[in-house]
Amino acid sequence: MPLSRRAFLARSGALAVALAVPFSGALARPRFANNPFTLGVASGYPRPDGVVLWTRLAPEPLAGGGMPEAAVEVEWEIAADEGFRNIVRRGREVATPELAHSVHAEVTGLEPSRWYWYRFRAGRDASPVGRTRIAPAADAAADRLRFAFASCQQYEQGYYVAYRHMAGEDLDLVIHLGDYIYESSWGRNHVRAHGAEEPVTLEEYRNRYALYKSDADLQAAHAAFPWLVTWDDHEVQNDYADDRSQHLDPRALFLMRRAAAYQAYYEHMPLPAAMRPRGPNLRLYTRAAFGRLVEFSMLDTRQYRSHQVCPRPGRGGGNTVDADECRERLDAGLTMLGAAQEKWLHDGLAASLARWNVIAQQTLMTQADRKPGEGRQFWSDGWDGYPKARERLLKFIADKRIANPIVIGGDVHMSAVADLKIDFDDARAPVVATEFVGTSITSQGPSRQRVETILAENPHFKFANGSRRGYTLVELSPKRCVTRLRAIDNATDPQSDIRDLAAFTVEDGRPGAQRT
Repeated sequence: MPLSRRAFLARSGALAVALAVPFSGALARPRFANNPFTLGVASGYPRPDGVVLWTRLAPEPLAGGGMPEAAVEVEWEIAADEGFRNIVRRGREVATPELAHSVHAEVTGLEPSRWYWYRFRAGRDASPVGRTRIAPAADAAADRLRFAFASCQQYEQGYYVAYRHMAGEDLDLVIHLGDYIYESSWGRNHVRAHGAEEPVTLEEYRNRYALYKSDADLQAAHAAFPWLVTWDDHEVQNDYADDRSQHLDPRALFLMRRAAAYQAYYEHMPLPAAMRPRGPNLRLYTRAAFGRLVEFSMLDTRQYRSHQVCPRPGRGGGNTVDADECRERLDAGLTMLGAAQEKWLHDGLAASLARWNVIAQQTLMTQADRKPGEGRQFWSDGWDGYPKARERLLKFIADKRIANPIVIGGDVHMSAVADLKIDFDDARAPVVATEFVGTSITSQGPSRQRVETILAENPHFKFANGSRRGYTLVELSPKRCVTRLRAIDNATDPQSDIRDLAAFTVEDGRPGAQRT
């Protein structure tokens, strides 16, 4: 249920105070009643000479962290071996209450293409050990990269057993494509509870992240590999678009809420300091290269997008719309990325020298008619609500002959494989790129009937399954991209096994996936 206007206004008053004044105080070296590293460790954004190391001090993670209103010194060290006999870098960071005593240590001077181990210390307490991998040199002809991508992990709807299996995979990298937390409670047959109302204030978002990150299996996956991350809507509010709330909350108040949500996101992810938010703004889109083998373009399709067209009366957000009735959908001025990010993406793709170019974004890009038989219906919150923006991107890829474009996404809680075309209504139109969409970690999926309709009405889909939860594995080599859609048997069983639903291959220079 949406927050009442009165409750939103009341809690936003506390939010305004919390965001107004940064902390500046004396450095403390406290003794903690409980180990402060309850949320584990993480690494991210590997470069050829370094990586970002993350942790947060939170001895009472679900009660605002339980830290004093003072800055605390945190030591870190990184070693070439798991036993820390060969420590190659050490450093100190200052964890402040302004950033929930989170640490974002940007380590440099490391060797490319190798594994390292790292840990933190605060006072007498030590963190768990994490492992990370440094990217290859920029001009290296890497022969393999294995990564997993995941999304949509509603805490109440299942256990994170998929992450336990992911942590045991042979991977170089993990990519998270959004809905890391859920602000709302929904779905059926919950196996655990948020234990709090929908977050609005900074402390409430911090507590929600702490709840999710307290999960041991999620912590294991963070500790095992470096991550790249982007967000979708539930990190703030379902179906929000730029400055518009799903419930049409006052713009100024919604942006204050967005500022709190963005700050909490930064505080809980292994993001570089350059991504620290400024009020309701956070530049999250970025590139990450792994030698000459692959370049990732990490996109943000929430912060800069046009408002969704043809919403339900009195609401913002997405809606299932008839193609003939919602002609506003075809407005060429609509954007998913915003003008600046769209230009940045085009420029980067045109300049890329990588063998594979992976566009990592939030949702399903391919056209998906949801209406059986005559007529067509589309979901306006996805790329089908912005078809001219999609057409611009795919036409650019085709015209510039971008090498081996692969699009990955999440959001729709189903596994899918599809051909991307400039004109989906022309069966003879050439395939421009290949799309792989991963199912959710836990979030409940679409009905079998909806998935069957999508397959029947959209011949460019090669595969779709919404009944299973899991993640997707991708192995890139100079000659091919092999993708395995991994699914657990039951997200409500913490001991559930995992298996492949299907596997597909894309050959170098030939867009379109073939089942293997």
